[in-house]
Amino acid sequence: MNFLIENEQTIRLSAFLGLLVVFACAEFIAPLAKRQVSRPYQWFTNISIVIIDTLAMRIVVPMLAVGVALYAEEQNIGLFNMINADVWVSFTLSLLLLDVLIYGQHVMMHKVPILWRLHRMHHSELGLDVTSALRFHPFEIIISMLIKMGFVLLIGVPVAAVIVFETLLNGLALFNHSNLKLPRPLERALRTVIITPEVHWIHHSEINKETNSNFGFNLCIWDKLFGTYVDKPTLDYPEMRQGLQEFGFKKPLSIIELIISPFKNYPVEKDGQ
Repeated sequence: MNFLIENEQTIRLSAFLGLLVVFACAEFIAPLAKRQVSRPYQWFTNISIVIIDTLAMRIVVPMLAVGVALYAEEQNIGLFNMINADVWVSFTLSLLLLDVLIYGQHVMMHKVPILWRLHRMHHSELGLDVTSALRFHPFEIIISMLIKMGFVLLIGVPVAAVIVFETLLNGLALFNHSNLKLPRPLERALRTVIITPEVHWIHHSEINKETNSNFGFNLCIWDKLFGTYVDKPTLDYPEMRQGLQEFGFKKPLSIIELIISPFKNYPVEKDGQ
């Protein structure tokens, strides 16, 4: 665990870049569906968004969750620190609690109208690929981090658990947003535990009941436990249409349009879908 803490930035960046390359290459070999947007345009847009998000985070919340975990440990703040819980017990429980927190937060982003205006930017993608995991409005990223920081402080999440969870969250988000068709036996085995691309793609369907399902990012257990799990889409993946009616389906939104989208009203055009 000391190794994780001492090498946090290197571990997280290496894992992110390595998995980004791996899944991007895998999409060439075994795509789940035909691309809807050119790769250069999609990558430029989504990588630009994550750069904007990173700059916003540095300005607004420079401490981040790892810094809060260190502070809580030093000041003996939070449940696990106060009861002096066994390191492996607190580590394991923290990973599970953080995962259910992200699930609940995701549900909240869909159910609370003002938060949905931020989150719908993520659902504006006309066809997922690995970089779609980076496509979040900076205000949503900031809100998400503030919630996570508050939870880390309250529970006293160990520093190593925060690092491992953030690394897993980023890696699995890249995986389950990717345009990747897994061999059927592997797909069925993995989805008993984690969110696969086929499971998460259902969440990005334009069909409302599917958009409001499969909220998990890491583990499938929360969707199954709380009744939000959908196993199969209405349309098969090559025919599935992703995105939202209010943004239309003819062309992708520009970076500027994505950033200002929470502050605009978009008329929904009915087209029989």
